[in-house]
Amino acid sequence: VQLQASGGGLVQAGGSLRLSCAASGRTFRYYDMGWFRRAPGNEREFVAAINWSATNTYYGDSVKGRFTISRDGAKNTVYLQMNSLKREDTAVYSCAAVRGTGLTSVARQYEYWGQGTQVTVSS
Repeated sequence: VQLQASGGGLVQAGGSLRLSCAASGRTFRYYDMGWFRRAPGNEREFVAAINWSATNTYYGDSVKGRFTISRDGAKNTVYLQMNSLKREDTAVYSCAAVRGTGLTSVARQYEYWGQGTQVTVSS
C-alpha cells in the first residue's frame, strides 16, 4: 500500500481545510486508516482513524467535534475535513494504514505511511 497525502495549506483561524490521502494497492479496502500530525518540537499526535468498512471512527480529544474522517472506497481515498481550525492545529499531517489491530491511536502499530502535508493556521 502506498499513500499520498495532499490538501494542506495556509488558512486563517476559524477556517476549514480538507486533506486527502490517496492509496494505491488492491488491498487498501481492508485497511483501517489514520491521520496523525506533528508540530515543530512536539511528538507525533493521533488525530483520527476510520475502520476499513467506514462504520466506525475514532478521534483525538483535541479535534473532536471539529474534524471528520471519511473514506471513499471507489476512489481509494481517505479524507480529513478540518473545521474551526485553531493555531494549535498547525502541523505536518500524515496518513497511515493498518490492518488487523482494530482502530488504534498508536502510531507504531501502523504499517504504511504517506508523506506529510503542511497545515498552517494563522491568527
